[in-house]
Amino acid sequence: MEVLSSSSIIVFFLSVFIILCTTEALVKLPRNETIPAMLVFGDSIVDPGNNNNLNTVVKCNFPPYGRDLMGGFPTGRFSNGKIPSDFIAEELGIKELVPPYANPALQLSDLLTGVSFASSGSGYDPLTPKLASVLSLRDQLEMFKEYIGKLEGMVGEERTKNILSKSIFLVVAGSDDIANSYFVSGVRKIQYDVPAYTDLMIASASSFFKELYGLGARRIIVASAPPLGCLPSQRSLAGGIQRECAEDHNEAAKLFNTKLSSQLDSLNANFPQGKFVYVDIYKPFLDLIQNPQKSGFEVVDKGCCGTGKIEVAVLCNPSSHFTCEDASNYVFWDSYHPTEKAYKVLIGKIIHKCVDSFF
Repeated sequence: MEVLSSSSIIVFFLSVFIILCTTEALVKLPRNETIPAMLVFGDSIVDPGNNNNLNTVVKCNFPPYGRDLMGGFPTGRFSNGKIPSDFIAEELGIKELVPPYANPALQLSDLLTGVSFASSGSGYDPLTPKLASVLSLRDQLEMFKEYIGKLEGMVGEERTKNILSKSIFLVVAGSDDIANSYFVSGVRKIQYDVPAYTDLMIASASSFFKELYGLGARRIIVASAPPLGCLPSQRSLAGGIQRECAEDHNEAAKLFNTKLSSQLDSLNANFPQGKFVYVDIYKPFLDLIQNPQKSGFEVVDKGCCGTGKIEVAVLCNPSSHFTCEDASNYVFWDSYHPTEKAYKVLIGKIIHKCVDSFF
């Protein structure tokens, strides 16, 4: 009789545990198709707490962040509750929350179902994470390589390849490049006009996607930039006395999105074994801002925290002037990031079409 090694026994029980504890999928997959895990890269939109132990001001592991998440514990998610990666993983039946890879308390079972490597304040432009003292996409890839090594140690090389090929890879970046590196700090504005800067972003993004593919990713979702000029912070900084949407920010986001979509088409043509799916966040998010009542929102031009006009990260803290009583009335939680409800509405608009693209 074959004797199982201790590592085989551990993997067996982990597999049974995951089968028993998997969230019920709301998105129906084709027969015999599976999505075993979700692996996430990018910025604060999908960072569940990787910045918590970094020496940076770009973190939120303190109240009132996380006010409506599992008993109000601040995990490092830039929202009052769940973030997009959580909702997508839940919709796919993978798990309820996608944990940060950098969490010292990360469980072995989480490696099998996916983690987030995303770092708030990061971006495609290599300068962006340096300005914020956070993890670059290069750093995130190095963490992913380490993750692959750990996974191979648990389940072997072949099963690891299978898991990676069937998993969903989510990439959300670009907002900090345009909003912060280009417009707010002005560092890149001195060197580039918007067309040239978006070219720089696309070149860097393309290299990242190719390397992700080279490491085994085959189902890759890439989110567009949102209407950045309509974020409360950008309204305050560049929207004039009336705090209108800053149209130059929005135009830069649209130009980047056009180039990003085209680049992903090119990658699909050159890497037929993979599928690079462009997801338009811009239009549904702008519709949410322009027609809030359709989804039950009342406030679109300021966040729930403090005055809502400029507070984000360390400025949104327990000492902030006030925090709104009901965040579900607000599209934005702080001056930069949406509320849990806004994220849920947006994900609901795109998830089915997104997943259908892989099958």
